[in-house]
Amino acid sequence: MAKSFVFSSESVGEGHPDKVADLISDSVLDACLALDKTSRVACETFVKSNIVVVGGEITIPKLQDKKTGKSKPIEEGINLGKIIRDAIRHIGYTNDDDVFHADTVFINNYLTAQSADISQGVDAKKAKGKKTAEQGAGDQGIMFGYACNETPELMPTPIMFAHRLGRVLTKIRKSGKVSWLRPDAKSQVSVRYENGKPVEVVNVVISTQHTADVTHATIEKYLIEHVIKKVIPARLLTKRTEYLINPTGRFVIGGPQGDSGLTGRKIIVDTYGGWGRHGGGAFSGKDPSKVDRSAAYMGRWVAKNIVAAGLATHAEIQFAYAIGHPRPVSLRVDTFGTGKLGVSDEQITQAVSEVFSFKPADIVAQLDLLRPIYRQTTNYGHFGKAGLPWEKTNKVAALAAALA
Repeated sequence: MAKSFVFSSESVGEGHPDKVADLISDSVLDACLALDKTSRVACETFVKSNIVVVGGEITIPKLQDKKTGKSKPIEEGINLGKIIRDAIRHIGYTNDDDVFHADTVFINNYLTAQSADISQGVDAKKAKGKKTAEQGAGDQGIMFGYACNETPELMPTPIMFAHRLGRVLTKIRKSGKVSWLRPDAKSQVSVRYENGKPVEVVNVVISTQHTADVTHATIEKYLIEHVIKKVIPARLLTKRTEYLINPTGRFVIGGPQGDSGLTGRKIIVDTYGGWGRHGGGAFSGKDPSKVDRSAAYMGRWVAKNIVAAGLATHAEIQFAYAIGHPRPVSLRVDTFGTGKLGVSDEQITQAVSEVFSFKPADIVAQLDLLRPIYRQTTNYGHFGKAGLPWEKTNKVAALAAALA
């Protein structure tokens, strides 16, 4: 790694079109799990102008006829329209001049039941052609988990600053203190590193939707003083730091009116800001039988415990699955040469395989994932948030014992 370099990460606000779609998908997921924790959910959302389209596959066993196996319409179990409108209302698209408005959007429902072929691979029972009777992965794929010791959350500095800017901006908007703020927003932070340590913020970018009557100068001054300087430590802001506030000069038309939104298009924002690798599968709208989501959470849990145990300052784990198969087909830990205590990456990998179980059913059990907890993951990253089960460092002692 170069001794001196600049790294940038971005975040997006709750009103960004893609995050509108993500929140709707996760809201539907939570409603299904609240009704029946064994629900199988893959809900995709598309938003544009005054239209919301939901599609995908949802099977809620509680709604199935035990004799025929046929499912009742999903609307008999959950109020899909209310869930979608409440999600949009929570974001803040309730202004009189909003084209995309919680009360007036048109909703198109294209949700069907989960494929029986996929279901038999995931179900913990025998099936013709399936090699085991255990619960298998819902799809093939590669998953990554990452952690580092740069911040209290054990996350990379640039992405955490970008998320914090978004949170503060949203808090101010929802408080009503600033009448000209609107829901759509993006942030980006570029950090200079020297010898592996963050030493300076080179530039900060914030683009926020606003009403037509506010001046650019007002927006710029307020965001620098009341958002940026409240979030980023003064020691990292220098005379050279560049502030790029609404750099197009105007951002009145925003949200789904200005751009389309789709579930799962912000996977780097959702993970490590580009610093740690990502497997490629999106998270939102998927129940934990989908290893795209649950195994990525598992990877974060493992990596965070490695760093918290003092085994390395940076740790990444990669593992992979075959659809319908219960065990990962590969497992590898990389500490990028930051390993401590004289322990090799191979030894850490072995200890991890002894302490943690990577079977899909065990991931769900270890992290208690069959709960409606997913709306709280949608915005400002799925990692680095207190209270989420994969953020616990409760396996530090077990890892140390395995390496003793």
